[in-house]
Amino acid sequence: MDLPNGREGLEAFRIASLPPEFYYIPNFITASEEASILDKIPANRWITLSHRRLQTHPSTLTKTNTLLGAPLPPYLLNPITERFKKLGIFDATPHRQPNHVLINEYRKGEGIMPHEDGAAYAPVVATVSLGGSLCLEITGKGSAAVDEAESRSGEEEKYALPTRILQEPRSLLVTRGAAYGELLHGIAAVEADEGLRGETVANWGMLGDRGVYGEGRNERGTRVSLTYRDVLKVSGAASKVLGMGRR
Repeated sequence: MDLPNGREGLEAFRIASLPPEFYYIPNFITASEEASILDKIPANRWITLSHRRLQTHPSTLTKTNTLLGAPLPPYLLNPITERFKKLGIFDATPHRQPNHVLINEYRKGEGIMPHEDGAAYAPVVATVSLGGSLCLEITGKGSAAVDEAESRSGEEEKYALPTRILQEPRSLLVTRGAAYGELLHGIAAVEADEGLRGETVANWGMLGDRGVYGEGRNERGTRVSLTYRDVLKVSGAASKVLGMGRR
């Protein structure tokens, strides 16, 4: 797709009904690019958890939340990170580019409890979705149904929480700043997302193909997510011990 340049260009994709610094771009990659990435994910790197499986590249973090510095595999770089650069997504992070990718696979009926990504990373997350669609649940850290945030103009605005972001195949979701640090995100362990419409899905008007969900329902399939982040602490000792950090 033809992307605007710089962080100002990213503003064209801000989800207006959410607190600032949530951005959604449908069709961020093409169907052929999606198929190529899925084909290149190594079968021997999966770690199976109770409700999903995952892999980390180039390695898992150490107990001190340090990354053993090493290049990301080419299939995770090309063409995705060049498009990140054009939008300026990681321009404000310490390394000015992602250095870590978490690959999660969610099969039908699988999910993850509401959580935050933590202090090991710069407050920028860019997630590319592959395969199936699902809803990301956005909630506040408290129990209030309404979260208050200040708009860029300085006026106080109110945003209804909890809410959902529908992540389509080949889409990009970016979370930065206060949206990264002050809210929780999770995925309900359901076989279908129900009641999908403008009032219940924050990015409904930004979807690439709303017609797929015309009856307000998304039957889940297998969805793979690529979560790009900038780990703050990086060790240069990877050449000696990277093999120990891989699983």
